[in-house]
Amino acid sequence: MTPEKREKTRAGDGAQRRTHSRVKRSKKRARARRARLIRRITLASLVVVLALGLAGLGVWLLFGSRPQVTVQHYPVEYEAQIRACAADSGIDPAWAAAVILAESSYQPEAISEANAQGLMQLLPTTAQWIAEKFDENYEEGCLFVPETNIRYGCWYLGFLYRRFGGDMTCATAAYHAGQGRVDEWLADPENSPDGRQLTRIPSQATATYVDRVLRYYEKYEQLYAQEA
Repeated sequence: MTPEKREKTRAGDGAQRRTHSRVKRSKKRARARRARLIRRITLASLVVVLALGLAGLGVWLLFGSRPQVTVQHYPVEYEAQIRACAADSGIDPAWAAAVILAESSYQPEAISEANAQGLMQLLPTTAQWIAEKFDENYEEGCLFVPETNIRYGCWYLGFLYRRFGGDMTCATAAYHAGQGRVDEWLADPENSPDGRQLTRIPSQATATYVDRVLRYYEKYEQLYAQEA
C-alpha cells in the first residue's frame, strides 16, 4: 500500500472513530434525557396520587366520619323515667330526652364548671327550689341519681313551658340562659316583635343550644313514637 493510501485509510478510520464517538455521546445524552423525563413523570404521578389521597381523606373526614343518625347516637336510656316524669310535668318526653342529650350526653355523673349536675345539668340552688315544690328536703348529691334528676328537670321544663305560654323555643332558651334573660329578650322588638315569641336570640351560645335541642327533639319524636 502506498503512503498516500495509508494516509487516506488512517484519515478515514479517524473520521469513523469520531463519528462513532459522537453517536455514542448523542445516545448517552438521549438516555439521560429519557431518564430525567421518566423521573419527572414518576414524581408528578406520585404528587397526583398523594393529592388524590389527601382529597379522599378530606372527603371521608367531612362526610364519612360523621355519625349516622341511629339509636346509638340518640340514646333511649331512662325512657321509662323520662316518660313518667314528662307526663307528670305536662311536657313531651321527646323534649326532655333532647335536653338530656344536649346537657350531659346521658352521663348521670356529669358536672359542669358552673357546678350544674347530673343528666339534666341542674344547679344545686335550682334543685333546692324545685325540691321545695315537691315538699322534699334537698340532699347533697341527689342530682347524680337519675330518677331524681329527671324528675326535677322535667318539672322545671314544664314550669318554663307554661311560664312562656307553651313556647318551646323560649322555654329551652330559658333553661339555658335563665328566665330573666329571656324576659329581657322578649321585651326588645328586635328580638321579639310580639313580645311572646323569639325571632332572634342575641346570645350565640344560647341560640346554638336551642337549635341543637330542637334538632334532637325532632329525632326523639320519631324514636319515642316507635317505642310507644
